[in-house]
Amino acid sequence: MAPDRRAAPPRPGGARGEPRDRAAVAGALRLLRPGAVLAAAVTAVAYVAAVDPNEDGHYPTCPFLSVTGLQCPGCGSMRTVHALAHARIDDALGLNVLTVAAVPLLAFFWVRWALARAQDRPTRTKASHPALIWTLLGTILLFWLVRNLPFGSFLAA
Repeated sequence: MAPDRRAAPPRPGGARGEPRDRAAVAGALRLLRPGAVLAAAVTAVAYVAAVDPNEDGHYPTCPFLSVTGLQCPGCGSMRTVHALAHARIDDALGLNVLTVAAVPLLAFFWVRWALARAQDRPTRTKASHPALIWTLLGTILLFWLVRNLPFGSFLAA
C-alpha cells in the first residue's frame, strides 16, 4: 500500500504570511545583542543613579588610588555617571571630563551597531584606523598624567 500523501491543512496566516513572520523573527533576533547591551547599560546607570557613590561604603575604592594615592583615568567615573543621571552636567565635568566625553561617543557606536543589525548589514569587525586608536590611547595617558600633576589639579576628581 502507498502511503497517504494528503496536503497538510493550511496554517493560520497562510503560506504568504510565513516569510514575513520569519523575517520579523530574524529582525528581532538581530537586535537581541544590541538590546541586551542597552538593557545592561540602562540597568547600571539606574543603579548608580539610585545608590549614591558619594556616600562611603556603597562602592569599593579604586585599587590604583588606594595603592598609589594617584588618580587613574577612570577615577570619579561613577560619581560622574551619578551626576549625569541627575542632569548635573557641571558637576560631572568637574569629576571626570573624559567620562563625559566618552558617553556620546559610546552612544554613537551603539546606535551605529544597532542600525547595522536592524538593516542586516555587516557590522565592522575592525575598531578603527590604528592612528585613531593610538590617539585615543595617548589622550587617556595624557589625561592620566596631567590630572596627577599640580598644574592639572582642575582635572582631579
